[in-house]
Amino acid sequence: MNTDTIKRIRKLSQQYAYDSIKMHEAIALKAGLSGTDHKYLGFLIVKGQMTAGKLSTLTGLTTGAVTGLIDRFEKKKLVKRQFARDDRRKVIIEPNIKNIMALLEPLFAEFGRKSEELIASFSSKEIRIIETYFSKAIEIMDETTTKLNKNGK
Repeated sequence: MNTDTIKRIRKLSQQYAYDSIKMHEAIALKAGLSGTDHKYLGFLIVKGQMTAGKLSTLTGLTTGAVTGLIDRFEKKKLVKRQFARDDRRKVIIEPNIKNIMALLEPLFAEFGRKSEELIASFSSKEIRIIETYFSKAIEIMDETTTKLNKNGK
């Protein structure tokens, strides 16, 4: 593959990342959240209930920062803290999916519809290529994040 193609794809990838950050910041602002809080709420939507420690591991946040995050979510009735039955020192974070979706769905409606239309415009072969690219790019990012986190501690 030639250098110009690689540069062009990297530039598009960077622009996608920047525009994604801007869009999520705008959505978060409308929802009364910070951009990062909005994305961390996404972890809870996708992964479901988890301990505060697990959320700390997933996000890379300190346990103190996770406590603040949970406090902010709890004030907005987006999560509920529960103590683990077997160990009351463990706090389990239970996302309130109904409240989260009521807050976020209206803000994502048009984006979701347009994204679905875009995806539907691709052939099955093109979809497999897109899936392959994203899957492998995610693996590379996860690997890089893991290495950086190990080196930083």
